[in-house]
Amino acid sequence: MPTVIDRLRAAGCVFAEDEAALLTEAAAGDEQRLATLVERRVQGYPIEYLVGWASFAGERFAIEDGVFIPRHRTELLAVTARTFIHSGHTVLDLCCGTGALGAVATRGRERTRLVAADVDPAAVACARRNLPHAEVYEGDLFDPLPEDLRGRVDVLLANVPYVPTAQIAFLPEEFRVHERRAALDGGDDGLRVLRRVAAEAPRWLARDGRLLTEAGDAQLDAVHAVLAGSGLTPTTVTDPETETSVVVGSMSRTIYP
Repeated sequence: MPTVIDRLRAAGCVFAEDEAALLTEAAAGDEQRLATLVERRVQGYPIEYLVGWASFAGERFAIEDGVFIPRHRTELLAVTARTFIHSGHTVLDLCCGTGALGAVATRGRERTRLVAADVDPAAVACARRNLPHAEVYEGDLFDPLPEDLRGRVDVLLANVPYVPTAQIAFLPEEFRVHERRAALDGGDDGLRVLRRVAAEAPRWLARDGRLLTEAGDAQLDAVHAVLAGSGLTPTTVTDPETETSVVVGSMSRTIYP
């Protein structure tokens, strides 16, 4: 009789041993539940949804079906943001998903005000579980944010959808089929949401504030142009190992009279 590992391996799971252990842990001794979890995984269901959490930067974050699964590549965004976040700062995490990015970026930074927002109610529910001491709002980008935040955001994390619409069909099935399309689709060139964020960002950023976003290599010049068009000074941080790039848009004091 095939074992859990055998079934997962036969289905093409590269890390069959690790996944078997996670599914067994999630089943908590219930053999019927384990069989159901394994069957769903064999059918291609993301393991994060099956076990109820996603790993990001060495931490576990609660997740629900359909909510954007934090990627390992996005850890560069968190690491880069941490270099700019200091005690007493205000950090805004837009399109926050599970809240993993904001949690890791502010980890260990005392007296940090963390504000997060997402348009997806399921994501907001997850973020509120994962960020018990943060302010988490439901709504479209800046719309639900409190007015007292204007001009006070030191670091704005904008892990917005940036996959061009035509390229979604080529994403791995786990993401393409099971994650909500709104969390992936960035419009014709992938920058539709970023343009909206960049246009509003100067009104919310502090005088020395920064906006950080992830972008594909082919989009870097366009992302720089978008941020520069909003009065931000763009620079790029790249991790050759993961082939990931983060663009940092810094406020220019000339924006203010």
